[in-house]
Amino acid sequence: MNLHPLVNTESLFIAYDQDNDWLYADWKGIHTQASAQAGCEQILQCLKLRPCRKILNDNSNVFRAEFRLTGWGLSWLHELGSLGLECLAWVYAPDFKARQDAEALLPLITQPVLATFDDLASACWWLQHYQSPGTIMQEG
Repeated sequence: MNLHPLVNTESLFIAYDQDNDWLYADWKGIHTQASAQAGCEQILQCLKLRPCRKILNDNSNVFRAEFRLTGWGLSWLHELGSLGLECLAWVYAPDFKARQDAEALLPLITQPVLATFDDLASACWWLQHYQSPGTIMQEG
């Protein structure tokens, strides 16, 4: 990854990955509903500064996640989609207690496409191979 930092705090690192043309958000530490919303707002601002079609949302370095995907989060995802975001790969925190609730909401989210993963490598692979609907694959 050829990362160009946009935000670098103790709890969130956001960078533009030039090689993959996506935003990379690396969440760290403990996150509450308030800190998750604040971080999401930072991602939104970064997408406005550095428009791209994909986000890699990495929570693998979060050791306590005390937040839920709420109506606010669904509105945030809709706003990302309105800015041209097509897909978001969400790597779960190792101990995300609201995982079942989040999985139940996934079918309701159609734009952007949201896929969840347990590890960073799988999320990266999916993002690298994601094709926009209607894209024709060209052979080598």
